Amino acid sequence: MFGGGGFGGGGMMRGGMGPPGGMGGHPPGMGPHALARAADLTDEELFGKVYDQKVVMRLFGYLKNYKVGLFLSVIGMILTTVTSLVTPALLGDAIDVVTGQSQQLNFINSFVANIFHVSGSLNVVTMIFFVFMANGLVQWGAQYLQLYNMANIGRGILYTLRMQMFTHLQKLSLSFYDRHEVGRVMSRVQNDVAALQDVLSSGVLEIIADFLILGIIVFMVFTMNFQLALITMSIIPVLILVVFFYEKLSRNTFMRVRQAISVVNADLQENISGARVIQAMSRENVNLQRFGNVNEQNLDANLQATRLSSGLMSFVEILVGVSTALVIIFGGFQVAAGKLLVGQMVTFVLYVQRFFEPIRSLSMQYTQLQRATAGGQRIFEVLDMEPEIKDAPSATELPSIKGEIVFDNASFSYIEGIEVLRDISLHIKPGETIALVGSTGAGKSTFVSLVARFYEVTKGSITIDGYDIRKVTQESLRHQIGMVLQEPFLFSGTIRENITYGREKVSDEEIFVAAKAVGAHDFIMHLENGYDTVLQERGSNLSQGQRQLISFARAVLSNPRILILDEATANIDTQTEILIQKALKNILKDRTSLVIAHRLSTIHDADRVVVLDAGKIIEIGNHQELMEKGGLYYHLYTMSYAYTEPNSNISTASRPRQAT
Repeated sequence: MFGGGGFGGGGMMRGGMGPPGGMGGHPPGMGPHALARAADLTDEELFGKVYDQKVVMRLFGYLKNYKVGLFLSVIGMILTTVTSLVTPALLGDAIDVVTGQSQQLNFINSFVANIFHVSGSLNVVTMIFFVFMANGLVQWGAQYLQLYNMANIGRGILYTLRMQMFTHLQKLSLSFYDRHEVGRVMSRVQNDVAALQDVLSSGVLEIIADFLILGIIVFMVFTMNFQLALITMSIIPVLILVVFFYEKLSRNTFMRVRQAISVVNADLQENISGARVIQAMSRENVNLQRFGNVNEQNLDANLQATRLSSGLMSFVEILVGVSTALVIIFGGFQVAAGKLLVGQMVTFVLYVQRFFEPIRSLSMQYTQLQRATAGGQRIFEVLDMEPEIKDAPSATELPSIKGEIVFDNASFSYIEGIEVLRDISLHIKPGETIALVGSTGAGKSTFVSLVARFYEVTKGSITIDGYDIRKVTQESLRHQIGMVLQEPFLFSGTIRENITYGREKVSDEEIFVAAKAVGAHDFIMHLENGYDTVLQERGSNLSQGQRQLISFARAVLSNPRILILDEATANIDTQTEILIQKALKNILKDRTSLVIAHRLSTIHDADRVVVLDAGKIIEIGNHQELMEKGGLYYHLYTMSYAYTEPNSNISTASRPRQAT
């Protein structure tokens, strides 16, 4: 029932179900939003360097499921590399043949003249043309083979990563969502995974090909002319030194880029979700300025990264010009001295320029690799995060329960050392309805969250029918617990799909019975498509009361043994509340119920009222007993509850003789 049929509110719980903003919830002066933002920033700033070999190797590990495609890509890469290096040699040979300095191909040892039995400059040049064309066709086919297979592999890996992220996020405890904003989580699933696309689609083999090209070119230029090669390669130490300093400068820059877009997404999500409140409070200009600041930081981070990348590329271009000039100057002297043919010098110049092409590519790949590694770190940080609430190795299935709940000296802290609930001892009988009352931050929502085991008690224990809930599986526990929240959460789809969420295999009759039980059937049937009416995002085409009725129907359909109502009637109109109150008499019958309520009618019908204050139970009794006692419940009632009920009056008999 977790997130399904048993949880009428569905989805993620409202803020009250997480660390409360009142007593003991957050450090002084820091609200939940600021705490989540601060915690996430701290994690991102400290979880490691941008280039991490372990992350890269872990990403490469995903390639093992694509052995055939990877093999074909490697074949294509090798052929592409070899054919790309044949072209300069063919051009040099053609120049030497045309100028009359050579009657045969130097590069392939008279392959054309001897194999094809041709002679004369014209015939040799003609055959060079055909070899050149054939080489181009092979290169085209090989490149297609490489890129097509690597694109399939890359997209397959991205699909796998997104599925792994989604699956893992479903398993993480609610405390994770208390600490992380939705926009930042979305950024990891979307932007960080997308950052891997270029590297996984083609970058892996391109890096290998670039190093292969470098190796072959170095071998060939030293074979062709050792002295000229030494002169040309003299600039390599300078390049290595520049790349070393570039890596130092860019490390924090690319991490800042990932962080900046994460903050933008978080702020954007918050403003879209809170559009109604923003307009109601005329906060458009203030929020626009705030988003502008966040977006400007994102722009600055990306511009800084671009400046660094462009600076490296520009420096590489300078080195290309210097190397080419050195070849022309010193090669020209050798040509004049007859030690080097013109075509050979042209080939040498082309190879030198080709030598810097993979360096350009590697500098770009290095930038992409940094982005991908930064994204990979953030992805694996989430995937490696263990759920705080998980089944014990020896956990058993919770059998069908009666609904007896026992708190035995249970305590809980969201933040270590700050207890939100302290030494709670309470015995709730099967079928009993308990109303939880207390001021904001007293621990009411935390109390019911512990029953559903959304959080783990830090001391003591909670048992249901004698079973310690830490020793049973979460699924078997939550299948027998239903929950309706103050803010109903409806999913995209039809009304029928929302009512049956988590219990798809039910008959129409069962759906109708559940809807009638909460008074939702009539308004549903008046809709154009009845139960097949498609809901807009979060059910925005229904009223607040109608959405809540569907949430109640969802909970009723699941037939839970324990029902939790977390201020489920706080935000609905009086007419809808009357419908729900009538339905509750049937819904709560023979079920153990925990009700957090600010409405007198709900509290009046409760078997017992449990009053919480500062995380402790200070009063227990029914409404009349607590009113006569004249304690905290009496004061809360006189200050709040009585004024929420138009027909309620505090009788003289209900007043304590001495208010305490």
